[in-house]
Amino acid sequence: MSSTVEKIKERLSVADVISGYIKLDKAGSNFKARCPFHNEKTPSFFVSQSRGTYYCFGCGAKGDIFTFVQEFEGTDFMGAMRILANRAGVIIEKENPKEKGEKERLYKALEEASNFFEENLSKNKEALSYLSRRGLSSKTLNDWRLGFVPEEWRLLLNHLKSSGFKEDELHKAGLIKKGDSSAEKEGSFYDVFRGRIMFPIFDNSARIVGFSGRALVEEKNPPKYLNTSETPLFHKSEALYGIHKAKVAIRKKDYSLMVEGQMDLLVCHQAGFENAVATSGTAFTTGHLDKLRRLSNRILMAFDSDSAGFSAAKKSAELALLMGMEVKVAQLPKGSDPAELIKEDLEKWRKVLKDSQHIIDFYLDHLLLEISDKRAIAREVANKVLPYLVMLTSSIEQSHFVSQIAKKTGLREEAIWNDLKKTKAPSILGETDKLESKEEKKTKHRNHVERKIAGILFWQKGASESLISYDELIGALKSLAGPDYLELLLDSLNSEREELAFEAEVSYENGEKLRTDVEELLIHLENDLLRKNFVEKMSELQKAESEKDSKMVRSLLIECQKISEKMAELSKKQMVGKVGV
Repeated sequence: MSSTVEKIKERLSVADVISGYIKLDKAGSNFKARCPFHNEKTPSFFVSQSRGTYYCFGCGAKGDIFTFVQEFEGTDFMGAMRILANRAGVIIEKENPKEKGEKERLYKALEEASNFFEENLSKNKEALSYLSRRGLSSKTLNDWRLGFVPEEWRLLLNHLKSSGFKEDELHKAGLIKKGDSSAEKEGSFYDVFRGRIMFPIFDNSARIVGFSGRALVEEKNPPKYLNTSETPLFHKSEALYGIHKAKVAIRKKDYSLMVEGQMDLLVCHQAGFENAVATSGTAFTTGHLDKLRRLSNRILMAFDSDSAGFSAAKKSAELALLMGMEVKVAQLPKGSDPAELIKEDLEKWRKVLKDSQHIIDFYLDHLLLEISDKRAIAREVANKVLPYLVMLTSSIEQSHFVSQIAKKTGLREEAIWNDLKKTKAPSILGETDKLESKEEKKTKHRNHVERKIAGILFWQKGASESLISYDELIGALKSLAGPDYLELLLDSLNSEREELAFEAEVSYENGEKLRTDVEELLIHLENDLLRKNFVEKMSELQKAESEKDSKMVRSLLIECQKISEKMAELSKKQMVGKVGV
């Protein structure tokens, strides 16, 4: 496996890989960009070709091409390897079956289950007829690997056991469960999915991690939709149906189209709206949004027009706004969903998307349709619309929407601003701020000067071309502070090695200022050490005076005097350096 990693790294540079996901700009010998892992306006994400790594000074994201693909695609190491191997044209060396991990066995079980479901669908006319009536072509069925499982208790279980899988593996994969008193045989295993059309759920690397099954005959098999439960591979708070096929289109169109169910998504993709993803009926989470935000900061929600769909859109939009995303909502005709509308009138669907509104405009217009009394409007705007404005991170955007509200409602802008100042942020936002402020207030165990010196040492030790003598700098530090101090310094900052080295490389890559700055840093460090020593000696002096130890007092006074003289000399050096004399 390690040779496969090495072959991939030989063929793909870190800049080549990352530029396939985000726009990189040249910055000397490095590259910079806006970080894909957090919202920012000024680029703080740097890519180093020489070290084959990246680092973000804003959020701390760091790593190589494998960690980048893992984070961006939301996959594990093997998933990232498959993506990169495919791009590099490298064949992944086969593993010894005995060395395969548990997860690989689970992936294989799910893959075999999907093959079994697909084969069953091809034989079931009723299921095929239903899917055809819903507007799905045979190409869509094949591309998305739809399947079917008959109404039998242990059909899948027996098939997979005959293929060499154990019951505990199938249980961990979410394909079977243990029976209770209502099952055919209490205490024995049986299939989770029975009498259902099966929709495989894929991860970013197009590997099956779970299933969603729709009851073919709803009266027999409630609930209507049944999803795989939480497993080592499937996490409902992260799984987005269709993300493996939608990610390229989302990046290209610069927005994601969010729909509710699998059928909505399949019809969208079939009609050419390939940036669509679906929540598969699960609650929308920050995990879902984080995946989408890495691809685009813009999201368009097209949920069903019923009350449940409206409620789902509201909660999802609030969460997206809190994460700094631009949110629009498409207003579907009453009683319709995306799949039905596309099938009945494709042009009308296009118009619905074209006429989509920013979430604030959307809810404001809904309020104005429901309420006519001006006092009631003012109250409802304060309660239901202004909280959305609080979530906006841009004051320019806030100003725009305050003007819009004033124009549409007849309320004075001044009054709206006054109410906005009193409007409290949602609790989730308050918790986020609280966590961030705690993080920001964490005190560094090493000061700025020490961190910069350590960064230069980390950088130059691993640099292919030295811009300053590493050994000379080490010698100067040992002479200044002693070998124990230097060892402690580097050891205490070793966990931040990559980011400190990256910061030094970005700051001094041309080498012009490096030597001058190192000299200044050494003066600052010596000054800091002298000050620390002076404070310690003064404390000892006070103690000696209180104990009336005249001999110790005289000795400490002499030491304090010497330290003061050294500090004065350093001060002169710094002044000379500043005026250039």
